[in-house]
Amino acid sequence: MIIFPAVDMRGGRCVRLLQGQAEQETVYDQDPLAVALRWQKEGASWLHLVDLDGAFASGNENRTIAKHIFKALQIPVQFGGGIREMKDVEECLAAGAARVILGTAAVRDPELLAAVVQRYKDQIVVGVDVRNGKVATQGWNQVERLEVGSFLNTLREVGVERVIHTDISRDGMLVGPNLDATRQLAEESRLKIIASGGVSCLEDLQHIRSLEPCGVEGVVVGKALYERRFSLAEALALMLLPTA
Repeated sequence: MIIFPAVDMRGGRCVRLLQGQAEQETVYDQDPLAVALRWQKEGASWLHLVDLDGAFASGNENRTIAKHIFKALQIPVQFGGGIREMKDVEECLAAGAARVILGTAAVRDPELLAAVVQRYKDQIVVGVDVRNGKVATQGWNQVERLEVGSFLNTLREVGVERVIHTDISRDGMLVGPNLDATRQLAEESRLKIIASGGVSCLEDLQHIRSLEPCGVEGVVVGKALYERRFSLAEALALMLLPTA
């Protein structure tokens, strides 16, 4: 199972939010590139990079920083936030992103989604952000009248192979992941799932790892690392232990 350390950028800084609320921000570092390089040095095999300003539709200044990160790292980066047109996808992949995350655009623009998936296939991952069983968009500020299960079925039909499932109510809260919902979505959708939201301890990672046979292939870890609940080295070592 892949551990994805998260670097969320807002105003050019590395931050974390509580449940996606812009007013609930904690700044962890002034230099996202330095943080990304640290996670690579500590053994990460992938980086999860998000432009929160782009997700909130308040600008894309962080994209320049993202491009520096793509070039500086030797590990692959999956990048999202403000990806709403084909030119955004083209720009980020050309700059060195290994994968591009579509969020709001995947919901609001099905024609774009189909075209992007047809052209770039497994370089596209869809961020499925969920609040009370419904899909949220616009940096989690807008909850759509769209059931998550129905949306995942649509994604599979279009040809999407992989999604990042975030339970918004748990993101940044350090209360544990929503294992039941993650398992259900993986089993019913038959998509590759990257779990996100709520990881607080190594035991949480063990529980998520137990879902690997269901199709859960990775987990995004953010605040637990920044708050030193465990180290990246400890998380990676756990993934190497034999399963029960």
